[in-house]
Amino acid sequence: MLTKRIIPCLDIKDGRTVKGVNFVNLRDAGDPVELAAQYAFENADELVFLDISATEQQRKTLAELVLKVAAAIDIPFTVGGGIRAVEDVSILLKNGADKVSINSAAVKRPALIDEVANHFGSQCLVVAIDAKQIDGQWKVHLVGGKVPTEIDLFDWAKEVEERGAGEILLTSMDHDGTKNGFANEALARLSTAVNIPIIASGGAGNTQHFIDTFTHGKADAALAASVFHFGEISVPDLKQQLKQQQIAVRI
Repeated sequence: MLTKRIIPCLDIKDGRTVKGVNFVNLRDAGDPVELAAQYAFENADELVFLDISATEQQRKTLAELVLKVAAAIDIPFTVGGGIRAVEDVSILLKNGADKVSINSAAVKRPALIDEVANHFGSQCLVVAIDAKQIDGQWKVHLVGGKVPTEIDLFDWAKEVEERGAGEILLTSMDHDGTKNGFANEALARLSTAVNIPIIASGGAGNTQHFIDTFTHGKADAALAASVFHFGEISVPDLKQQLKQQQIAVRI
């Protein structure tokens, strides 16, 4: 049985870790290098680093900061934000990333998914999707959730898989930062629509939410930020409680 993964997420803005609610009202959550080292020590399965203002500011991901974080950890490390070309991926992998996450650039130019997958392999490509329910339909949003599209979440997920993505990171904008639980109905539907792993993001507030997303939501991994950054849940405690619920995790 494949183990379920717990993934702390570092949302980076101006070199600091930040966290908001529904993608707005950001507040400082600490030094990314220190937080990364703490999560590696606590036995998190992976770490995600998202430079959340890179796309909006039309600049590259903070490669030097990626290098510092990579040097502080010994767990798989995914980096996203501002990636628009194979060359951008190459720089991040050389600076210590194990995987990259692409989002807006993939929607604007879907061939980027094929290019990255063909050049580096699907195993190092995560396609992140920010989605929100509008009139009962899940629609893809771009540029850190600021730009709505008419693209259906599930149609886009299928195309992403066909083009070579190794994983999908789904963030529900409706749930993000609310601590009311993950978008489990959408996650469960997504897990049946595609055959690649799904990372659940947006809404973690307590241990039960993680249990629910692994059981009801059929997620392969769960990503969270504020509950870890502000000490509301510790990774070791969470894993012990998941294990008690017969959910396979790496202790």
